[in-house]
Amino acid sequence: MKRILLFAAVVSLIAGQLNAQDAVFAKGDKVLNLGLGLGTSLYHGRYWKSQIPPVSASLEFGVADNIIDEKGLIGIGPYLGYTSYKYQVVDWGWKYSNFILGVKGNFHYLFVDNLDTYAGILLGYNVSSSKEFGVITPGYDYSYSAGGLIYGGFVGARYYFKESFAVMAEAGYGLTYLTLGVSLKL
Repeated sequence: MKRILLFAAVVSLIAGQLNAQDAVFAKGDKVLNLGLGLGTSLYHGRYWKSQIPPVSASLEFGVADNIIDEKGLIGIGPYLGYTSYKYQVVDWGWKYSNFILGVKGNFHYLFVDNLDTYAGILLGYNVSSSKEFGVITPGYDYSYSAGGLIYGGFVGARYYFKESFAVMAEAGYGLTYLTLGVSLKL
């Protein structure tokens, strides 16, 4: 019985510490998102190996509120993403990297307290580069870089443990299929 009471007391204490008040995203707020991607829409297959997993950072500004039942909000801001992969067969292959600079636009809607849910789009520019390694022919060295416009759509959520700290998850099509990370309200 003492263990049950002790367990209930600890859970109550933790729940009290995790309770956030007025912590959802609002007009005028600035939120920094730092994410780590799981799964990639760029490189996959037998000989592909991740060198640097997809990492991203974005800053979002709340710009318009009181949309749809006064629970909706629009946020926009810059986005940076990077990943590096290697295609290797025995001792020969290619190293690829992608750097994305873009802007994200999100529509937020409050369904549950402390849970900031949103859907958005990413528009940006992808700079890709590749370099051959383990050259088969001596004196032959090949590298290439290119860029192009990219776009992607996603849905996401941030759960606020404290007024300025949240965990976040985004699923969609872009640099990765799933991004997990933290959000800091500035």
